[in-house]
Amino acid sequence: MPRTLWTLLLLACLLPATLAACATAESGPAASPAVASPPDFSASFTPESPGEEPALDLKEQDPILIVEEIVIALLGIAALVGIAARYLRVPYTVGLVVMGVMLTLLPAVDLNIPPNLILGLLLPPLIFEGAFNLDFDNLRRDLAPILAFAVPGVILVMIVVGLLVTWGTHLPLSLALVFGAVVAAIDPVAVIALFRTMGVPKRLQVILEGESLLNDGTAIVLYGLVIAAAVEGARIDPISGVVDFLSISLGGLLVGFTLGYLTALLVNRIDDYLIETTLTTILAFGSYLIAEQLFGVSGVLAVVAAGLVTGNVGPAGMSPTTRIVLFNFWEYAAFIANSFIFLLIGLQIDLSQLFASWQSILIAILAVLLARALTVYGLAWFRRDIPLRWQHVLNWGGLRGAVSLALALSLPLALGPARTQIQVMTFGVVLFTLLVQGVTMGKLVRSLKLSEKREMADEYERRHARAVAARAALDHLGSMRRKGLISDHTWSTLSPIMEGYNKALSQAVKEVLVLNPQLEAEELEAARRESLQAQRSTFNTLLQSGVISKETYSELVSEVDAALESPGGSWPETINIMGSEPKPVNRLIAAVIQQPDQENALGMLTKLGFSVTHLPSVGAFLGQRNVTLLIGFNEGREAEAVAALQKSCKKRVEYIATPLEAGPMPFSTPMAVSVGGATVFVFEVDHYEEI
Repeated sequence: MPRTLWTLLLLACLLPATLAACATAESGPAASPAVASPPDFSASFTPESPGEEPALDLKEQDPILIVEEIVIALLGIAALVGIAARYLRVPYTVGLVVMGVMLTLLPAVDLNIPPNLILGLLLPPLIFEGAFNLDFDNLRRDLAPILAFAVPGVILVMIVVGLLVTWGTHLPLSLALVFGAVVAAIDPVAVIALFRTMGVPKRLQVILEGESLLNDGTAIVLYGLVIAAAVEGARIDPISGVVDFLSISLGGLLVGFTLGYLTALLVNRIDDYLIETTLTTILAFGSYLIAEQLFGVSGVLAVVAAGLVTGNVGPAGMSPTTRIVLFNFWEYAAFIANSFIFLLIGLQIDLSQLFASWQSILIAILAVLLARALTVYGLAWFRRDIPLRWQHVLNWGGLRGAVSLALALSLPLALGPARTQIQVMTFGVVLFTLLVQGVTMGKLVRSLKLSEKREMADEYERRHARAVAARAALDHLGSMRRKGLISDHTWSTLSPIMEGYNKALSQAVKEVLVLNPQLEAEELEAARRESLQAQRSTFNTLLQSGVISKETYSELVSEVDAALESPGGSWPETINIMGSEPKPVNRLIAAVIQQPDQENALGMLTKLGFSVTHLPSVGAFLGQRNVTLLIGFNEGREAEAVAALQKSCKKRVEYIATPLEAGPMPFSTPMAVSVGGATVFVFEVDHYEEI
């Protein structure tokens, strides 16, 4: 982390002049919150010493050009942060929050941005992208605890944080509840990225992602209710508050589902990625505006519902190229929105305010941590099979991020000085969660032994790195010899030794891969994708050179995109078929295995020369997805096939609440069931033909 901080500090120093030229210092009275005035991007600069002439007066410039300069400057910083985060191998949001701190070192900047602009322009891409990429089938299994965390959990966080903050800072309860609503939603983007690299169980990732998506809408609905009460000075009536909450929430979901379904139907009838991308863009922003402006319901929940429906229904009718373009577009839109939110909050907060408010920030952090713990440990009983170790991770993984900062930026000016205080506390909480909780999450996961990354994976990385380095050394000496920098005698002496060393290292890498089919499958899949990307790049070159027409290019690229989206299991199958004579098949095994074992089993079976086809299926007892493998082979190899299945399929424990024979009444305590291995059926085959 020290190297990260210094690098990002250097990046922050590269653009202060640009930002200073784009900054706006509002000299007049604050705009009235009752009327949404257009952004005032005029700027003036006060000389630091008497008699010094201001270097630049932007009041004479075109406001549109000033907006353009601000946007370009922020995009430049976002790109540099992204490069640095990738180089230093830290989550991008961690780099953004560090850059936000660095920007507080710049002279005070007051951007007069209407609050509705943040909610209506920057939040929809973030929300839609998360909903669009969430698989509803994965979400459905743990929908009960996710909804518990996302609805009553968010309400509990708002109340607990509000009470503790008003007690510790003497902030009025109405304003403390506003702060509680601002920090109620979690944003675990950095944690999810870490989970994927560490091999944390997929179900744990889904629970955290699902909660993050759904609690955004709940928090923003609560935010609107408490903001109205705080500005108007009225007391919140619990009964009317519940009625308003339900009507606003359910109305937003209804609007989003309706618009999302209609858009998905339209997308399924169109095969043009530009039009389909445009339609989803209209849906993301249009669902928010229609829900808020036309029906007066939750625009954010409308975006959530629209994204879920479109992401789970729409892609079925899309071409592979459209799906890739669409996912890339929304990933980029979320990247831009995330960057702008983090950087704008850094521009609006003075570093001196952070230091002056350290006591309030500390109280806010403690309140958020306590409220999160009460939520996770208190509501996890909705699914009793959530292990305690998972609850620890869910508790510590409740990071705050872009949504909280966006709500802080959207606070109305009518709150007066409390607006700045809430913004400062929010930034302090986000800073703590990302730099402390986010950075220490890896150690927590490893200490709880939740990472499925095996020791052999680390051993493979070491052996592979040594083999690559030795090959590079040999190639370098060969290049020096060709240039005459070393003699033929020295080369003839060293090259046999280094060649033998390289062969030994290559054999060591092969041994690890043979013993771990999953590692081999991952490397084969990476090689497959690289080869397909190279083909796609070649098609681009041929099109630009005029060798192929645009129609041929579209056809060929669609084939490559379809291969990129196909399961990785087809790659070892292809390797097995290429260059080998077809073997007689007179036996067929139908093996039912668990989905997590699919890659291991396919890799090992195809490497042994078996012809394999895999079909998705669903187990009746647990109701989970599994895979049926159809394995063709010649007589006498049954034992070899079964041994390969036994070696590649692991036993694991699943929890169920209602087995089929128990009827509708669930157990009071979930039942642990061991699953894994393979259920094997052997058939004789009269005729076999590969198509």
